[in-house]
Amino acid sequence: MEMNSSCCTPSGSGSASATISRPVPTVGGSFRLIDDSGTAVTERSYFGKYLLVFFGFTHCQTVCPPALARIDQALDQLGDHADRVQALYVTVDPERDTPEVMRDFLAANHPRITGLTGPAAEIEAAKKAYHVHSRRIDDPDGYRTPHSAFTYLMGPEGEYLTHFVDPVDSNDIAAALKSCLADR
Repeated sequence: MEMNSSCCTPSGSGSASATISRPVPTVGGSFRLIDDSGTAVTERSYFGKYLLVFFGFTHCQTVCPPALARIDQALDQLGDHADRVQALYVTVDPERDTPEVMRDFLAANHPRITGLTGPAAEIEAAKKAYHVHSRRIDDPDGYRTPHSAFTYLMGPEGEYLTHFVDPVDSNDIAAALKSCLADR
């Protein structure tokens, strides 16, 4: 499938603007991580559900709190259909974000979101699959981990559907989810 220059509109959709054909990047793929209950999971663990995938870390004070709140608000708007969607919060800081830390953080603030962590090599592989960038920067208080801030919408078979940039409105996420859920 190719896309035109108007972002996520398939080529040949009748757009009057000039199109520039470009391949759709591969986003997502296989991963082997540990969820916040300590259970080993792969991408196949979530087949059958739409996924909202966000990468961040529990010590983040600027980007992650509003992003996770938007995911919660979007799920609220789905009502009973929210059970067809699984939100995943994948750490970019596995050194601090153990399953227990992820579980405690999410249970207190975002109980419908599942945290994923794991060995650094597996986190790096997941980041690469989702084109996520982060890096550790040492500072006087320890370290910080600046990171990209995209929320990915994946289909029930793990296929990439779209992504949302920060700061997207929760209504936009909910509208995309409602559209997907209505189609299936």
